[in-house]
Amino acid sequence: MVTRSDILWLGISSGVTGGLVGGLMLGIGMDLAVHQQPWGFLLIIPGAPASGLIGWLLSRRLARQL
Repeated sequence: MVTRSDILWLGISSGVTGGLVGGLMLGIGMDLAVHQQPWGFLLIIPGAPASGLIGWLLSRRLARQL
């Protein structure tokens, strides 16, 4: 049975993990782009979808328990 605390921790963990992964991808990509490395944009562009993907995967794991 999924409780309210499970849903709360899912939101917290997906937000923190997604923010860290997306932020690292954005930060590293921006650093590479500032230093005239054209492939730095390959890290900038998927930064936001990658952070959302982590939340989606965590919610699927919780929904599987239902």
